[in-house]
Amino acid sequence: MLALAMLRRLAFAIFALIASASFSVVSAQAPAPNRTGFANPNPSPASIALARELLELKGGRQMFDGMIMGTIESAKNAFIPNNPMLTKPLNEVATQLRTEYEPKKSEVFNEVARAYARYFTEQDMKELVAFYKTTLGKKVLAHESAAVEDGFKRAQDWSNQFSDQVLAKFRAEMKKRGHDL
Repeated sequence: MLALAMLRRLAFAIFALIASASFSVVSAQAPAPNRTGFANPNPSPASIALARELLELKGGRQMFDGMIMGTIESAKNAFIPNNPMLTKPLNEVATQLRTEYEPKKSEVFNEVARAYARYFTEQDMKELVAFYKTTLGKKVLAHESAAVEDGFKRAQDWSNQFSDQVLAKFRAEMKKRGHDL
């Protein structure tokens, strides 16, 4: 049974490697970024604004908004085990900090936008923003994560089936050689 699990993991790893290599071939056809690895190492304010718009379209603000609350909760929860009698005041401080650090949401969002603006040119982002505003772009935004999740599940199922085939073939070949596995 352990061998079966290991073989399935190996088959999935090989599948992932092949998929990654295929993606690299497609990526290699796109223009290469400069030597720093960035398409736009020093983005202009206009590029950063386009990146913010792109991230807004992709739901990025909601994704990063949780970081502030999560960090505050983690810090509070780090104190509680050693200070259980302070739970109430720690909760009060956490509430205060959520309000105080509300502006930090924009800071993290701007940092992520700056990162996008470094990897994509201004023209790239104009085209991406235009695409995500189309009917197809909106459909991609609505369904891409489900499609990727479904794809990975199907790849895992395929990998498991393939692993069973390979194990059966090993057993058959070894039986021909006088060994029962």
